[in-house]
Amino acid sequence: MNSFKSTTIYFLVFLIYFFVLLTSAAFGQSTSNGKVVITGVRFAYPLVEKWIKDYKTINPSAQVSIDPRSTVDPTNYDILIEAYEPNQNIKDSREFFYFGRYALLPVANSISEFAKNFGNKGLTEKQLKEIFFQDVFAEKKNHEKINYPLTVYTRLQRAGAPITFAHYFGFEQQNIKGKAIAGSDEHLIKALLKDSTGVSYATLGLLYNPETRKVLNGLTVIPVDQDGDGHVSSNEKQVNDVDAIITKLESHELKNIPVEYLHISISKTNTNQEALNFLTWAFNQSQNDLHHFGYLKPEPQRFQKTKEKLSALTINYTTKK
Repeated sequence: MNSFKSTTIYFLVFLIYFFVLLTSAAFGQSTSNGKVVITGVRFAYPLVEKWIKDYKTINPSAQVSIDPRSTVDPTNYDILIEAYEPNQNIKDSREFFYFGRYALLPVANSISEFAKNFGNKGLTEKQLKEIFFQDVFAEKKNHEKINYPLTVYTRLQRAGAPITFAHYFGFEQQNIKGKAIAGSDEHLIKALLKDSTGVSYATLGLLYNPETRKVLNGLTVIPVDQDGDGHVSSNEKQVNDVDAIITKLESHELKNIPVEYLHISISKTNTNQEALNFLTWAFNQSQNDLHHFGYLKPEPQRFQKTKEKLSALTINYTTKK
């Protein structure tokens, strides 16, 4: 009897152990399972959505999706797209690939007195600093008073566009004055369209219609002093065509237009094979799509080095497998 009980107990233990193994295997499949989750800077989502659509056309079974960033990044993701240089701790844990650049221009509500005046005259560096930044060290006698009602809108959370905009002019994000808006860069545009005194800054992709290539209705892009000579020439006032702006920015180093790299990254230690496949495809595809979405191509030498780095990572990962 005792022998029978013992045999029964061992059998039950074996069944439980076998069940646990099966459950673990199933769970392991569900967490890797070829899925790719992407998150990061929200103004890049239209570009990423284009990549996902095209990738699924040639890989119908692919499970690639965006998990939108809120005030923080999602808990789990494979690919991160960001718009400012990461700190060293993040660089130690992820592989970074620089695939394109974005530019920032000042913008105002089209019916504002500010837009009607400076949309024609343009802004110098001194005026840009006066409008957008709280400079406690500037002497009051050097201030250039802006005699038009304006309400500056900026981002509340730490983000790529405000960091880049502020750093270019020698400030930090917290030095940008005005109303801080929670949410994404798109929310700044929505705030401008609702406020007849609104002024802000934004990427080309948010300011221009990707199909018509012209400035969005309700907005006026404000020209700036591109050569730093202290005034805005008639040539510098030509800001209604996004392709013309992209061409100038890619061929000349213009002043008073902040430009920064977009990068895409993947974990060094927990690499998802399908994420690496998508990343490799998207990185090469990116060069065909950048201009359409208002981005600049990277400098050729930097792009080539990044491409070689990605290729080496792919080979190394395949070899280990």
